[in-house]
This record gives sequence, structure tokens and C-alpha cells, in this order.
Amino acid sequence: MSSGFQSPITIKDAIDNIHNRRFLLPAIQRKFTWSSNQIEMLFDSIMHGYPINSFMFWKITDNEIKSGYKFYEFITRYREFFSENNRDIDTKGVPDFDAVIDGQQRLTSLYIGLRGSYAYKMPRKWWKDTEECIPTRELYLNLIAPINQEYDNQKEFDFRFLSKLDLEKFDKDRDTYFWFRVGEVLDLDTINKVYKYLNDNKLMDNNYASDTLVQLFQVIHKDKLINYYLQEEQEPDKVLEIFIRTNSGGTPLSFSDLLMSIASANWKEIDARKEIEKLVEEVYIIGRPGFIIDKDFVLKTCLVLFIDDIKFKLKNFTHENVNEFENNWSRVRKSIIAAFSLFESLGFNDKTFRAKNAAIPVIYYIYYNNLETTISSPIYKNKENKDRIAKWLILTFIKSVFGGQTDTVLKKMRDVLKANLGKDFPDKELMDAFKNDPARNYSFDDEFIDGLLEAEKDSNNAYYILHLMYSNLDFSNQDFHQDHLHPSTIFTDEKKFNNFIPYEVQDFAKKRENWNGVANLQLLNGRQNESKNAKSLKEWVDAENKTHDDLFLSDGISLEIKDFKDFIIDRKTNIKKYIKSIIG
Repeated sequence: MSSGFQSPITIKDAIDNIHNRRFLLPAIQRKFTWSSNQIEMLFDSIMHGYPINSFMFWKITDNEIKSGYKFYEFITRYREFFSENNRDIDTKGVPDFDAVIDGQQRLTSLYIGLRGSYAYKMPRKWWKDTEECIPTRELYLNLIAPINQEYDNQKEFDFRFLSKLDLEKFDKDRDTYFWFRVGEVLDLDTINKVYKYLNDNKLMDNNYASDTLVQLFQVIHKDKLINYYLQEEQEPDKVLEIFIRTNSGGTPLSFSDLLMSIASANWKEIDARKEIEKLVEEVYIIGRPGFIIDKDFVLKTCLVLFIDDIKFKLKNFTHENVNEFENNWSRVRKSIIAAFSLFESLGFNDKTFRAKNAAIPVIYYIYYNNLETTISSPIYKNKENKDRIAKWLILTFIKSVFGGQTDTVLKKMRDVLKANLGKDFPDKELMDAFKNDPARNYSFDDEFIDGLLEAEKDSNNAYYILHLMYSNLDFSNQDFHQDHLHPSTIFTDEKKFNNFIPYEVQDFAKKRENWNGVANLQLLNGRQNESKNAKSLKEWVDAENKTHDDLFLSDGISLEIKDFKDFIIDRKTNIKKYIKSIIG
């Protein structure tokens, strides 16, 4: 069959083809990756008349391809993390259609801008699927004036994704902003409708407004900007080769994208893409806040579990290997969920679990010791083994063992785990394997520990040290807070500070690493923290019957605030001894 460049079409034609499912995405396509700013820049470029490069489509006419391969719709309402995936569509017996081989990101961006929405997380908000945290935004164009260059010096036309709350804020400044929802231009399909819109909204006398809206009408409805090459060859292997070549630029095509595509095409009983996406969602609902993993993590886990070479190389994604992933998927999935459920019960969340790849050795241990149905459940009574895992994770995080390239680390750890099957988690053996590695090791000298003891409240390192100190606590089903032993209000309120802290101790007490660091912190659950509130340390200790041992203090050390310096120095010394004792 002949292939080649076809007569170009308008953006409106392309949007209609997407909407009517005449344009679909093959399983070899990756997820949508463009940011909202990239979409805004694309529309700005189109308004300038800049070329948007050619596209490549694959004409699907073969019934075996229609019934034997996965195809997906374009995403319409993008929500960061919560709705990033395209829905698959049953193409068995449908009329011929075009699959997009090159240009998915640009076409999806046009479709979202004209018929959809783009929601991304607000700064300093939780990862929750709510309008407060991730507000829905639609693409708008300001018809009053070009963009303020102080706001954005890369664009001329003021395209912005705005939420309802954003629009309400701009509504107070109508002399500067008239926000036209870009998707409305699809209904303005004649120049008379454009002028009527301008007249109805009292914009006819504004030359910029009329010129801008007419230009938008022109580039969407009239200019044939979509140049495309149509591949009519019905041989999938050849199309895959073309796909890899044409997707080498722009946002890089990762090997995990290819493996996802290959798995989708080769798994016989299970839909790989759906299963992995479902697993990501299942892991997210574990913990407070939930753990966030991605397909790269899942696929790397599969490689570590089953394949000698764990690098993301095409040769490792053979049909045989992919089938092994499918054949063992049920247990792999359960092992991953069990691992993250275990981490949550040990007191970790997404913030404190700072290196996701550190989960993979634990998953390997769970999988090959057949613990996927027990280790995170109440029936598993080996608390000492759980404590080993928790301690190893904390020391691994503190020493940043998984910083940078981790394939070598994972392979070395796999060798240790393989040699210790059927035993408790080999934490000491794992650490010993790195004792001669100058970059990645588990050594804690005095200087390093001293630095850790200056870690401040709510930092990860502070939490890790406190977790080691209070490893006897039950971290499951309750949140623990980092609490000041001597109340922080004494150090942050100048009047209290001068009243309670002797002059000769004030320079020491002013330093944040002393009053806000590990040596003045403990872990309390929510109820205990509320009852302590701002009580003095001595008052709280007497009420709770705490001992000096409980507080990591030597006998005879004063709990009075006037003796704060002696208290901190002694506690640092004892914590340091304790850390050294558990490292071994």
C-alpha cells in the first residue's frame, strides 16, 4: 500500500477527528507529559504563524490489528497524578481510523486547550484529588492586551490556564483583562460570529481584541496547519521501528514507556497498562500521605525480581521476559502492596520514605520468602524481623545509599538477599556488603553523628534519629509528632526566654540546633502531644512517670529550664552512644 504526505488539514478538523474517534493512540504511545506552560507556548506559537512540525499517522485497516492490539482515546480532562491516563477503546469491528505515531503530545495539547482542562497541584498543598489542592483549569486568552513581559517574557499572547478562583480574582480588573475561553472559538466558525461576539461583549472598539480574536479564528478554522505523513503499511514491527525513530526528540521516550507498550501488546491475559496504573493507585491509598510510585519503579522491580541484567535496555524486554512478568504478576503486585503496607505500619509515609528504590530489596525479600500475604498483617508475629527492616531502611536513608545511579546497588543487594533466603531480613549482611565502598557505606563516625544530632524538628533526618530512639513504639494506625521536651515557646518568645534562661546560657540556648534539634525532641502520638502541650518538661515528666532512661538522660541531670545547656549536652552524649550501639 502507498504511504506519503497527505493534504494538510485545519486544527478544527484535527480536533473533530479526535472527538469522533477517527484519531486514536496506539499502545506504543506514552502518557501525556506536557506541562501547562508548554501548552500555552504552543498556542502562542500558532498565533505567531510559526510551523508546528509535521505529524505521522498510521492508517489502521487490518481487522487483526484492530482486534489484536490496544488503542486509546486522547485524554480530555488532565489531572496531575489522579487522571493522567488515556482510556482504552474497543476497536474490534470499528471503521478504519488513524493511529497517531508522531505528534501525540502536540495533538493532546491542542485538544486539552480547545475541548478539555488541565489541573495541577497547588504549591504547598497535599496530594489530594480535590479542587482545593488540584483545581481544574481551562485555557483562556486575554483579549484586552498582550501579556505583561514582567509576568512572562517568552510569550506575546496572554494564554493562561485559569481556575474559577483565578477568574474571580481577575474579575476585579476588567479594564486590563477580558478572559476569552479558548474552546469557545470552536463555536465561532464564521467571521460573522466572531464579530457578533466582539460586539456583544463591547470589544469592537478595541483593535487588539478584534485583531486577536480574528487571528485565533483564522488559525483554528481556516489555516491548514496540520501537515501529516500517512503510513498505510499494516506491519506492526515496521511501525514500531518508525515510532522509535520519530520519538527520539522532545520529551525523551524512556525504555519504561516502551516496555509498557510491549507489555500491553504481549500480555495475553492481563492488560499491563491498566494493571500497573491500578497498582500505582492502590499503593497511593496506603499511608498518610499516600506513597507515590510510578511505572518506572514497577518495571525496575520486575527486572530485579526476574532478570539478571536490571538496566532499562531493550534486550531485557524480550517476549520471554515480558511473559515472565505477566505469569508472576499476581504475586509481584501483592508483594509491592505488602511492602508499602509494611512501611506504613513501621511509621513511614511518602515524605519520610525518601528513596523509593530502597523498597525494591524489601519487595525481593517478601517475594522470595513467600511473605506477601502475611508480613503486613496482624498474624505475622516476628516483630524483631520488622524492626530489622525498619532499622535498615532508616540507616539507608540517612546515608543516602540510593543516591544517584542505583543499578549497581540493587544488584549487590540482590546477591546478598539471594544468599540468605529463608532467614530473617539480612540487614547486617546488606550493610557489610558496602563496607569497602567509599561512596556508599553504612559507617557513622563521630563527626557524622554530631551533624545528625543538629537535624531540626520536622526534617527527615530528625525523624529518622527519633525513630531509632523510639523503635519500641507501635507506629501502626497512629501518627507520631516531633515534640519539644523543653517547650519551643520559651525559645521563640523573647520575654519568656529572658525570664527563664539564665544569661550565661542564653548564647547556647539561642542556637536553633540546640533548642529545635534532635537533642530537645521526642516522639509523641497525637493524644500525648495534646496533653503535654506547653507544659514544662519537669511538670510533664512527673505527670507521666517518665524516667531519665526514657528520656536518654543520665541520672541526676536536671529537668529545669535553667539547666538547659547541661540537659542538651548530656542528652546528645547518650543519643550518640545509643546510635553507635545499634549500628554495631
